[in-house]
Amino acid sequence: MSGVISLVLVFGLLVVLFVQLVPKISFTNSTPATNLNTQNHQKFIKTIAPYAQTMHTKYGVLPSITIAQAILESDWGTSQLSRDYNNYFGIKGTIYQTTKEMKTQEFVNGKWITVTARFRVYNSWKDSVKDHTLLFVNGTNWNKNQYQSVRTATDYKTAAKALYTAGYATDPGYPAKLINLIQTYDLEKYDPQ
Repeated sequence: MSGVISLVLVFGLLVVLFVQLVPKISFTNSTPATNLNTQNHQKFIKTIAPYAQTMHTKYGVLPSITIAQAILESDWGTSQLSRDYNNYFGIKGTIYQTTKEMKTQEFVNGKWITVTARFRVYNSWKDSVKDHTLLFVNGTNWNKNQYQSVRTATDYKTAAKALYTAGYATDPGYPAKLINLIQTYDLEKYDPQ
């Protein structure tokens, strides 16, 4: 009988030790999530940067601004609007056949509200980048020169502030968010030197 008790005690001790050690054992992937995010972020930037530079050569919009806006507006290409409809900039539209209705956040009268709006649908992310650039070139139906200060800006800080002043975004923190992304990911290196 004492042998059985000893065996139960030893087994119980092993169970206690195992329970204490299990939380310290990691069964996760050896690559931390931050490294995966960093890799995905760099891949996103390297994919868009050359085309943003091409658009700059043709139309004058700073690549750092285009890339930062794509990051911010599409959440690194993971938002539903960018994944399903290739709209990387949240560009709205009115034509039923070429838009999709979705909810979005707008900053109105000093507070965030949820609204439903129609957003353009594109065949590819490149079509989205080009349309975004052409919006700055052609302006809006009501003001052809609305984004001229964005196009003529020679540095990203001026361009980011001009975007907000011109009414591109309702978020008062929009320029600071773009500037932070450009500085964090060294996007200025894609601008002409």
